[in-house]
Amino acid sequence: MISYNNALKEAITYLEQEDIMDAKIDAWYLLEYITGFSRVDFLLRGNEDMSDQEYQKLRELTAKRAAHVPLQHLIGTTEFMGLSFCVNEHVLIPRQETELLVEEVLKVCNGRTVLDMCTGSGCIIISLATLGNVKEAYAVDLSNEALAVASKNATLHNANITFIQSDMFKDIKNNNNINTKFDIIVSNPPYIKTEDIKDLMQEVKEYEPYMALDGDEDGLKFYRIIANEAGNYLNEGGYLFLEIGYNQGEDVKQLLSERNFTNIKLLKDYAGLDRIIIARLNANGI
Repeated sequence: MISYNNALKEAITYLEQEDIMDAKIDAWYLLEYITGFSRVDFLLRGNEDMSDQEYQKLRELTAKRAAHVPLQHLIGTTEFMGLSFCVNEHVLIPRQETELLVEEVLKVCNGRTVLDMCTGSGCIIISLATLGNVKEAYAVDLSNEALAVASKNATLHNANITFIQSDMFKDIKNNNNINTKFDIIVSNPPYIKTEDIKDLMQEVKEYEPYMALDGDEDGLKFYRIIANEAGNYLNEGGYLFLEIGYNQGEDVKQLLSERNFTNIKLLKDYAGLDRIIIARLNANGI
């Protein structure tokens, strides 16, 4: 038998030996997931013995985390914008910097129609629908597996989202649920250069969906598609919000300026790196 305290210490030591960066935090989340303990519960009951079933489950999940399986995949959820989202190997795990994208859209989305392109887990559009009182919310992804996760998350948050399986904009017009242009299009598309994927963290390159990462040879494939086609789906003066790679700001701005987008702004993330682009369609003087 082993106490909760000692089991947690054992898990931390194991993860540290395997060079897991946030070993203490990850070990706690695994213990919390298995036991359902809050921090207060742990303080009160830490010296009690774990059941054999709990201990074996903690050892099993700790070994998987030591092999660099993402923590979020092991516990099945992650936090984003203060909300809980289900995640698995079919969707990109939401990142903190993407919260900046949502925060910018929240400033203007009330009462407006919003399309989320490359929705993945649905974290962006569901956060907007839940926190922003949008008029209508739509989300597109090529992957049916990703859309299944997004639909589950929408149900979890009682968010009314119309999900569309499409290769970018190709099948939007053919969808009977779409009868209007949008006031806002938001997207966090794949933007990693193909050659750079091999240099990503093991948790990312081995366990997150390749199609959600790969932005083609120069990382700009999907920005070209958006720049070329988004104007056909936006109302005049409509907003475009994009998350970008840290070194893609000027290239994406140039793509948009060549396609009737104006008022183009480039915003930085918490680390001071270029991360968000906001643009308007034919909005000079607005």
